[in-house]
Amino acid sequence: MADHPSADQIIDLYDRNASTWDRLRGNRLTERKWIERFRSLLQPSATVLDLGCGSGQPVARHLIEAGLAVFGVDASTHMIALCTERFPNQQWLEADMRTLGLDQTFAGILAWNSFFHLKPDDQRRMFAIFQQHAAPGALLMFTSGTALGEALGEFQGETLYHASLDPQEYRAQLQEHGFEVLDHRVEDPDCGGLTVWMARRLP
Repeated sequence: MADHPSADQIIDLYDRNASTWDRLRGNRLTERKWIERFRSLLQPSATVLDLGCGSGQPVARHLIEAGLAVFGVDASTHMIALCTERFPNQQWLEADMRTLGLDQTFAGILAWNSFFHLKPDDQRRMFAIFQQHAAPGALLMFTSGTALGEALGEFQGETLYHASLDPQEYRAQLQEHGFEVLDHRVEDPDCGGLTVWMARRLP
């Protein structure tokens, strides 16, 4: 499967349209069901690594307001600037999740509506990065597609790239990297049709 040319334009697309994306996304937590479940399984003051944190809302905002500490990572300069302005007491880092190497582990890792913008081979390589940054017993939650392949959307008149592995490979990658699957919902109607994975790092 040859990657679509738009696969390498995601960071630039989001960076150029950060303000527009932020305005359109707003603070509507359509994924409240899953974010609340994720939060409820963590200790009240736990630290969460938010990979592809965007502008810091609505997801990071919800976690912060619930008392969690957030370490947000995004490759967009403008997205990180919005996060820093909004939540100066949290940690924000401009970095590419695909090459992340922080010298710390986290009680929770989110790659919500971000991981699925990576090419399939990049997704495969991310599981070692998840493992590297997950404390024993840490939660991992991410969204994916439903089957191996690419899906092209549109944002501001430009092609918006998404990709997925197949469910069996996600399960195998999680197991290989020390995670057990807690839940997997395909196109959850209570969450805008998102396909969600929740896993826990084995002790």
